[in-house]
Amino acid sequence: MAENLHARILPSVGSVSAEDWDRLAGNANPFLSHAFLTSLEDSESVGGDTGWAPAPIVIEDGGGGLRAALPAYLKGHSQGEYVFDYAWADAWHRAGGEYYPKLQIAVPFTPATGPRMLLSDPIYAAPLLQAAQTLCERQGFSSAHATFIEPDQVSLFEEADWLIRTDTQFHWENRDYGDFDGFLDALASRKRKAVRKERKAAQDGVTIRHLTGADLTADVWDAFWQFYQNTGARKWGTPYLTRTAFDLMSKRMGEQILMVLAYQDGYPIAGALNFIGTETLFGRYWGCVVDKPFLHFELCYYQAIDAALERGLSRVEAGAQGGHKLARGYEPVTTYSAHWIADPQFRLAIEDFLEREREGVAIDQMTLGDHTPFRKGN
Repeated sequence: MAENLHARILPSVGSVSAEDWDRLAGNANPFLSHAFLTSLEDSESVGGDTGWAPAPIVIEDGGGGLRAALPAYLKGHSQGEYVFDYAWADAWHRAGGEYYPKLQIAVPFTPATGPRMLLSDPIYAAPLLQAAQTLCERQGFSSAHATFIEPDQVSLFEEADWLIRTDTQFHWENRDYGDFDGFLDALASRKRKAVRKERKAAQDGVTIRHLTGADLTADVWDAFWQFYQNTGARKWGTPYLTRTAFDLMSKRMGEQILMVLAYQDGYPIAGALNFIGTETLFGRYWGCVVDKPFLHFELCYYQAIDAALERGLSRVEAGAQGGHKLARGYEPVTTYSAHWIADPQFRLAIEDFLEREREGVAIDQMTLGDHTPFRKGN
């Protein structure tokens, strides 16, 4: 290029002004915002001894203007990524190599699709990825990984010779249903009856509230923190986010947060935390202190559909995994990650594995697609 470009590794997203960062990130995806990423940093949910060391990579022009950025982290483990490379790490260690640290281009603890290269123009994609590779080469890192890439950016990683990996999530798509009854009308009769039965059972004796912005008071977050801790203890040991993270997100981006709380006898018993994008409602965390049948499905899936329809959103992303979402109208979609491997022989082995894995993912998705709850012809 004719421009005099410079690549820099910064100590944090917070070292960039919110105006400059958000000019690149846009407003479609709340997880790429300066508010969200700095909430993780300032709450010590990343950094320190978490194994997630912020290392955003930026491309600047000769005048110091920000042209492109990667939300990147130096990782000392593979936790909180939702694209699993433990077998790769084990193989490299058995071969006598050091897999960690590695470079992770991602939103920490967030399996939500979005741009991983924040670009003022696509022409900056190549130098941005070259900067990431150069960092790995100079520091002796085994690899770099970009996870949950939006489909439009996959080709940019392929052009840079990164390996592409696929997986499956379940998303709900709004096909101009208008309201929840319109969605139900698209389902097969038996499935429609099952959904209505689940909703009735879940709502029996329960009051459900949708809270956002100023409604997200300290007592609401105290209740949700209890739910979050309970789920974290059961699923993965230590929850990733600190209590302060929720306070900071509420303060900095409360209008982009939707909390769905269930109350019984006036007390909150369960909750689901969502983030609101311009086209998508992203479901993130759920927890409860009372085990009530179907309440999980109601708060996380059906209430999310209600909220998306009310806001005119195009889809709901309900997080990683979960084949049980299929029966509730969430359909299989492909998710993408990209991987740069330093060692040529190790790369060949992973490339062969990924080719076979992609074939398996495609076959699984075809099978799942035959089992959606929609009426034939929809």
